[in-house]
Amino acid sequence: MTSTPEYRSLGNSGLMVSTVGLGCNNFGRAGTPTETQEGTDSVVSAAVDAGITLFDVADVYGKEPGTSERMFGQALRGLGKAADDVVVVSKFGMDMKGTNGADHGARGSRRYINRALDASLERLGRDHIDLYFYHTPDGVTPPEETLAALDDVVRAGKVRYIGTSNHAGWQIADADHLASETGATRYVAAENHYNLLDRRAELEVLPAAQRFGIGVLPYFPLANGLLTGKYRHGTAPDGSRLSHSKPGLLESTDWDQIERFVAFAAERDLSPLDVAFSWLASRPQVASVIAGATSPEQVRTNAAATSWVPGDDDLAALDEIFPAPEKIALF
Repeated sequence: MTSTPEYRSLGNSGLMVSTVGLGCNNFGRAGTPTETQEGTDSVVSAAVDAGITLFDVADVYGKEPGTSERMFGQALRGLGKAADDVVVVSKFGMDMKGTNGADHGARGSRRYINRALDASLERLGRDHIDLYFYHTPDGVTPPEETLAALDDVVRAGKVRYIGTSNHAGWQIADADHLASETGATRYVAAENHYNLLDRRAELEVLPAAQRFGIGVLPYFPLANGLLTGKYRHGTAPDGSRLSHSKPGLLESTDWDQIERFVAFAAERDLSPLDVAFSWLASRPQVASVIAGATSPEQVRTNAAATSWVPGDDDLAALDEIFPAPEKIALF
């Protein structure tokens, strides 16, 4: 497949994003081609050329906190006017190891948000961030305070839209109710772990997103590479990251299930990657599939991977291979 991504509204907002987004967590990551600025520049340029507009970074990404933002910002400056069409996503709320000063775990607080945002803007070399995510709840700060602080930075023009990441469905619902009651800016996006092998987001996150008009951005669409077809019968390619970073996954994976999935793709003259991405793109509320890449070739492959539109029979067959999680009856 060689087509470019389509473009969709992010939830009930006017923000248009490509159906495939580039995850920027590899920028500045040791041992990758994008550890260097040259490698990062080539991937960002290839993504823009392939029609990708959504670039997903976070302040914590890189071999040292802030590295990915800094390298991505430099790559954007190298694009010239083309950078004006890019949707820049960044996040706050993970442990920055003191890079943003002492936070005492309250990384959803007004004090910390302002400090983290200004630091991200400086690293990115921009005067605003298009979509700013609360990376994970800190368990300390009242959600009212976080929402009020984010509303302030939106009104100040430093942020255009806000979203949640790694929040449960009830937390998304709670935030929307709070925003409605106080008149604060509402979250328009939720970024969560979601793929064919892990469909738990369907229990709470997707229903909440549908109810409140929130766009979903799945990450880990290939389940650490298990859905690429490269890992077969419990064996991994030489030098693959999964073989040395998460060997337990190779032992716990249902390889008969993976073989059925690979056969499903082959029967339709598709790659397993095409199926994994296109299935996600067909899910309710999904606006863009977030996928990392370390080479221009990977970027081009990912950009074209939502071209297939699964029919009802295809979806039913995939449900047989990867059953949906069972919903618990409350009454």
